[in-house]
Amino acid sequence: MKVSLNWLKDYVALPSADEVARRLTMAGLEVEAIHRPGAALEGVVVGQILSSDKHPNADKLSVTKVALGGAEPLQVVCGAKNYQVGDKVPLATVGTKLPNGVEIKQAALRGVDSSGMLCSAKELGLADDAAGLLILDPSLAPGTPIAKALGLDDVTLELNVTPNRADALSMLGVARELATLTNAALTRPSVAVTESSTPASSKIQIRIDDANRCWRYAGRVIEGVKVQPSPRWMQDRLKAAGVRAINNLVDVTNYVMLEYGQPLHAFDLDRIGGAQIIVRTARGGEQLTTLDEKVRSLDAEDLLICDAKDPLVLAGVMGGASSEVTEKTTRVLLECATFQPKTVRRSSKRHALKTESSHRFERGTDVSVVPEVIDRAAALIAELGGGTVLAGRVDAYPEVKQPKVVTLRSQRLNELLGVVVPGGEAERILTSLGFERLEGDGAATTWRVPLGRVDVSIEEDLIEEIARIRGYEQIPLSLPRGLSELEPERVEAIVERRIRAALAGEGLDEVVNYSFVAPAELAAFQAEAGAIALANPLSVEQSVMRTTLYAGLVPNVVRSARHQAAGVRFYEWARTYRPRPNGGVNGVPVAVETLEVAGVLWGLRDGAKRWTSKDAAVDFYDARAAVEAILEALHLDGVAFEPVESPWYHPRAAAAAKKGQAVLGTVGELHPRAQKRLDAPAGVFLFQLDVEALSAAAQVVPQARPLSRFPAVFRDLAVVVPQPMASAQVRGVILEVGRPLVEDAQVFDVYAGPQVGEGKKNLAFALRYRSPERTLTDTEVSEAHAKIVAEVTKRLGGALRA
Repeated sequence: MKVSLNWLKDYVALPSADEVARRLTMAGLEVEAIHRPGAALEGVVVGQILSSDKHPNADKLSVTKVALGGAEPLQVVCGAKNYQVGDKVPLATVGTKLPNGVEIKQAALRGVDSSGMLCSAKELGLADDAAGLLILDPSLAPGTPIAKALGLDDVTLELNVTPNRADALSMLGVARELATLTNAALTRPSVAVTESSTPASSKIQIRIDDANRCWRYAGRVIEGVKVQPSPRWMQDRLKAAGVRAINNLVDVTNYVMLEYGQPLHAFDLDRIGGAQIIVRTARGGEQLTTLDEKVRSLDAEDLLICDAKDPLVLAGVMGGASSEVTEKTTRVLLECATFQPKTVRRSSKRHALKTESSHRFERGTDVSVVPEVIDRAAALIAELGGGTVLAGRVDAYPEVKQPKVVTLRSQRLNELLGVVVPGGEAERILTSLGFERLEGDGAATTWRVPLGRVDVSIEEDLIEEIARIRGYEQIPLSLPRGLSELEPERVEAIVERRIRAALAGEGLDEVVNYSFVAPAELAAFQAEAGAIALANPLSVEQSVMRTTLYAGLVPNVVRSARHQAAGVRFYEWARTYRPRPNGGVNGVPVAVETLEVAGVLWGLRDGAKRWTSKDAAVDFYDARAAVEAILEALHLDGVAFEPVESPWYHPRAAAAAKKGQAVLGTVGELHPRAQKRLDAPAGVFLFQLDVEALSAAAQVVPQARPLSRFPAVFRDLAVVVPQPMASAQVRGVILEVGRPLVEDAQVFDVYAGPQVGEGKKNLAFALRYRSPERTLTDTEVSEAHAKIVAEVTKRLGGALRA
């Protein structure tokens, strides 16, 4: 936002421009640039041509006498021909350096002395026209600095106003900040409206049909106006603020908007059908031609300002061409309204229309200032347009907005800032910023928050106001206070750290995908049912919330393969989203968010071809190894991998990781159907784990186990079982029956072939026997071994392989 210091001086006494910029920046309103348009014109003044004679030695030159006020007239040689004696023109005096780099010196041109140069607009850097001298306003006094004469003797600050500071998007808002920072008085504009006896309500009726989107709508009627250019002072101020002057009616609405931060709109009252203003949402098939002459198809969520029949304005964004003021306008309806910020923001985005009005409305405006603003604008229109203001405002205000009330405790203020703030100073700051003290004592004070301060709602907000006005540099430097006891690390943080470390140890790199995916990507996994659709998606490819992390990970593999990667190992730590019953009602979140960790492996096991090892591709056991690394990092014992049927995985390689009855996650090979739909390469292996389930089962504090002083005895067991039987089931029986002597049992070979029979497989286990109390004898081990063989045969239908 651009702020003119000359304009600000109407409201508050100012220090130097540099000091103003410093104080605003330190208070949170960053000054990005300081513009001094008149600085390059120093030494150029208004001169009046007293005489003009032909140059004795040059046909194309003239010798002029130029008056500068009290001083003696100067003789200046000039080549322009577009002036007359008596005209007032810019004169660059000797010693002046013009914006184009030319330095004016005392010179003799073709034998005639010249003490300066009469200038064109181009030579002053004001325009591209160099056809002749810049002819100035005849009312200007000779000798007046040209910067002042042209309204360029101003300093303009360019502010970066953060989205939460809607109150600072106005001259008065910035003036209030400076008045508080400098402890100066704030002078508000004088508003005095001279009204006729005719009531405005006899000329226009206002109705709000959607009070949730339009909070207040006020109108004033001015009759007998004359559309004409605005006075020079208003045009200069608008120009300094970056706004183009149009005519006195439109310029007043822009001027008051910049002054108060509250947008207004002027209608040609004679072009409003039925003498009615109706605020409603758009109907099916409605269109509106906006002031930029574009026909816009309206959405049912768009809020409109309409007459008895047609839309007139896209509320809060831009007016319509059908009711705009023209040079023929004589009766004006002046509008001042406040709208729901998100309604304006969505309409602005939907129609790709960003305006000064929408910029303010979508951040929030002060509903309480509407009467003052509309009166101020009506008075200016009457003054500059010669009209008559009809009696009263037509003000529709269905539900009066109540300001927030916040209590400030002095102890909390001092604790949070680390410095004692005198109560009187805190009260002065808040009062100067517009907060109203309600009640309180030295310990706590209750304050009413101005409706325009949408960023203040809690005690810490008030403390921040005090801190930034006092200056953050006033907070003393000190070392952080030590804690006698450190807070223990949360289980969730420990689990996350260990899982990430385990996956990094397995060679997996983390990826971060969008939470938004294409419906087709979910359909490939048969996971599209119940997917939450976005109201305003970035594209069709990002139109629904993911229900599985695989919808992002598998396309990562596809893109990597297309870029000729030899292999990939990715994981993602993120959330999936499913609809919540009764979600979106009474503040209930729309989605159930589940935190998961998922991974994908594909290609060469080592990621590249190497001469030292065989170019083996990853398989199911590589994915399972990544899962087991996570389980080991969390000290999760007793997790079994059981076969599972899933639309995500190939039937030949799919398992669920279970601890007891709790399912921790799944692992498997990508299903051929999903592979085809996503155009993925063959041999993609995946795993996904529920982080909440892992955290609940994790043993974050490992339990120490003493080393046995006695040797272990190793025996092999080869058992033939049905082909579908999982090795984990056999291992479970071995450990159960062999307890307490069997310390561990691991599969070291699997064979299926004619030697064991059709539909059978041979599982070879390495068993480790050990007693914590003594050295086991061969007899004890043989008896335990025989018992295990008998139970495996009995329970599982297995047979000992010879």
